[in-house]
Amino acid sequence: MTSPTTNSVTITKKPVRNVFAAMKLGALGKCPSCQKGGLFDGFLQVTDNCKVCGEAYSHHRADDAPPYFTIFIVGHIVVSLVIWAEVAFRPALWIHMAIWIPLTIAMSLAFLRPIKGAIVALQWANYMHGFDPGFDSAGESEFPAG
Repeated sequence: MTSPTTNSVTITKKPVRNVFAAMKLGALGKCPSCQKGGLFDGFLQVTDNCKVCGEAYSHHRADDAPPYFTIFIVGHIVVSLVIWAEVAFRPALWIHMAIWIPLTIAMSLAFLRPIKGAIVALQWANYMHGFDPGFDSAGESEFPAG
């Protein structure tokens, strides 16, 4: 009769990252890892690596989330203001268009970059999409979930 073999696996717990602080730094365009480097190379282009600490960002997966949240937030603000203005002042249609179209565009452009930075920082803080230091090429992590 053979005895079962046991594999010795050392499991290391990941350090806890402050999600709120990371998202705040990301929204400000700062590296959530070192808090000094920039997160963006252009308006929406995330830098491949932080120029101060070297943290890699090329593998982030913000994808469609920033535009979705931007539309969600701006839409709620603008629609609420349009309804309020219509009930309070009953302006002509051309006045509505002259006010709300430029405001919607300006708010969308103002919110898009901070939202994208916050989402990339959220992924960093939660060890998502390659931000896990124990992540290997096979898609397995040496760290347990949770």
